[in-house]
Amino acid sequence: MNKPIRTERLQRSLRTTFAGLAVNAALTAGKFAAGFFGGSHALIADAVESSADMLSSIVVWRGVVVANAPADRDHPYGHGKAEPIAAAVVSVMMLLAAIGIIAKSAEQLTHPRARPEAFTLLVLLGVIVIKEGLFRFVSREAESMQSSAVQADAWHHRSDAITSLAAALGITVALLGGPAGADDAGAIIAGCMVAWNGWRMIREAANELMDAAPNTALMANARLAAGQVEGVTAVEKCQARKMGFEYFIDMHVEVDPNITVAAGHEIAHRVKDRVQAAIPHVKDVLVHIEPSQNPPHPVAGNTR
Repeated sequence: MNKPIRTERLQRSLRTTFAGLAVNAALTAGKFAAGFFGGSHALIADAVESSADMLSSIVVWRGVVVANAPADRDHPYGHGKAEPIAAAVVSVMMLLAAIGIIAKSAEQLTHPRARPEAFTLLVLLGVIVIKEGLFRFVSREAESMQSSAVQADAWHHRSDAITSLAAALGITVALLGGPAGADDAGAIIAGCMVAWNGWRMIREAANELMDAAPNTALMANARLAAGQVEGVTAVEKCQARKMGFEYFIDMHVEVDPNITVAAGHEIAHRVKDRVQAAIPHVKDVLVHIEPSQNPPHPVAGNTR
């Protein structure tokens, strides 16, 4: 991918990450204050989750910057793996935050206390709207940039919205005359939801780090593009791995065994160019030439 596109992607990633960081800083301060003065353990637990969001945004910021660094002698394939590493770190942070929320809220269930103030519910409803909107914005950006790190950051925003929703339900039950512990029960439910999202995201990051096969549509498009090159009789094998937002593809193509080495070399170059034109996020294509099992019949007098 050319340098201007790479630079634009970095700038978009940083704008998205810093926007989330600024929103989280404001929401964390507001939720801590409202939870403390309003007597809501669920809101305080929600603020803890938001503070983890801030740290995760910093991790994503550094991951995106490192991933954008060009290839060098020590990293000939580039630094793209920094993005799934950042995504994995963010996912682990989500799991740890969930464990902390669940443990603290479970302990508070056994302690009698006063019901939370009504204004804490209004604070949470505002938080839900803001965080869900932030999730949708960041998720769209992550999808367009194919960034696992930014996508993890987006889901951290949604986990915060889920935490706030569960806390709001618990506070609502308590305000309607239910047990005051409903506030803590809501925090436990929220913690379980955050844990599930963290586990789901860490699995995706691990798959990318272990070079799991990309989606079948991408592989089908690569095979189709290669098969359209004149001189290619079949695509025998096609494999790919993701490096940040770019793909490296290895493929074996069959050609007429009677052609010259130079002709086979030229076909390999055309295959690479065709695949990269069809799939913009393909960084490189390694083409291995194989003799066709069903070569075309040679024309009389043709020695090639």
